[in-house]
Amino acid sequence: MSEETGIDLSPVLEKFHDLEVEEGSGALIASPAIASQVAEFLRDDPSYRLDYLSNVTGVDYLAGERKEKRVNEEGKTEIIKIPEPARMDVAYHFYSISHKHGPVTLKQRIADRENPVATSLMPLFRAAELQEREVYDLFGVHFEGHSDLRRLLMWEEFEDFPMRRDYAEPDDYGYEPTPHGDVLEKAKGHLPGEEEAS
Repeated sequence: MSEETGIDLSPVLEKFHDLEVEEGSGALIASPAIASQVAEFLRDDPSYRLDYLSNVTGVDYLAGERKEKRVNEEGKTEIIKIPEPARMDVAYHFYSISHKHGPVTLKQRIADRENPVATSLMPLFRAAELQEREVYDLFGVHFEGHSDLRRLLMWEEFEDFPMRRDYAEPDDYGYEPTPHGDVLEKAKGHLPGEEEAS
């Protein structure tokens, strides 16, 4: 049972033994290898009928550590640090129009953050088309099986992925036609005559 929505997740968990349920959010965690089959089951199974994909988003996790409370052998509670590897998630939020329930969140967990590859759900949900393109454009996640994977918001020549946690904003404010606010401060080094004044 998903604590967030009250939807019984046991049928999908029984069918797909590799699925995990994320603690706290109740999201289903799937590898890209089975994500399409899980999404198809959630859409077609009579107990779910999750036929509406409301949104798709990327989540970037840098390597770090999480703290967890555990009871040691002496019965004392201690906080231990657990290393967390870098990864990417692609989260899909599904609703059922016919059953009027949801959301159920399905996350594709991608271990290779440097070259992230997910399975496109566009063949199952047309609503994934532009949203997966947005995740590709801003996070750099390549979606296998997507029929039109190209940039959506950034221009084709743009070389980076601005929603990644390690994205470094370029120092190219010389083109700013009307710099103002924070941009004005950054652009001052590029404006004519500013070098002489410094």
